[in-house]
Amino acid sequence: MPSNKAIIGVALLAALAGAAASLYFEPSIAQRLAGTELGQRMLGAVLQTRAPAPPHGVIVAERGDIVPAMRLLTVDGAATGIPKAWAGRTTLVNLWASWCAPCLKEMPELEAFAREQGANGTQVVGIALDDAASAQAMLQRLRIAYPNLVDAPGPADAGVRLGNPAGVLPYTVLVSAEGRVLKTRIGPFESRQDIADWTQH
Repeated sequence: MPSNKAIIGVALLAALAGAAASLYFEPSIAQRLAGTELGQRMLGAVLQTRAPAPPHGVIVAERGDIVPAMRLLTVDGAATGIPKAWAGRTTLVNLWASWCAPCLKEMPELEAFAREQGANGTQVVGIALDDAASAQAMLQRLRIAYPNLVDAPGPADAGVRLGNPAGVLPYTVLVSAEGRVLKTRIGPFESRQDIADWTQH
């Protein structure tokens, strides 16, 4: 007679297989699931298993961890130390690239959200995994005023260090005023309200 653990294991595998089949045959379910915290955690876990191992010595932040210290350049070439530059305010950090269509679609909504926050609300910062010239051209085209940094994409880039070793874009991290990762989001926001709801941690 099979043990309780074996029965539970088989039941879990069957449930996962059923969920996977549902997502395959009904992609809108996947989109709705990705918009929930549970869905984000499941998606993150799946991508984590497929991601390459980061290079030796590279710290990958997880939920609750302090953001690893990094030195990045602004699009204008000024050096910025993070997370020190974000200290004292909750910060929404959005990783993007000029070739990423979903990134570009959500950026005007992030800009509108940033303007609504003023000087005391959640600050918005972008990190372009791109070259500075392409990033700056896109920021001008989209009229994005919130601060943006740049980093060369690769196995130890800012996205990897902020918990995204799979390199999926867009990728967003909510960082506490003390520099800790509060939550992450894989994929784009649908609206300004979606952003506002997500930042309520």
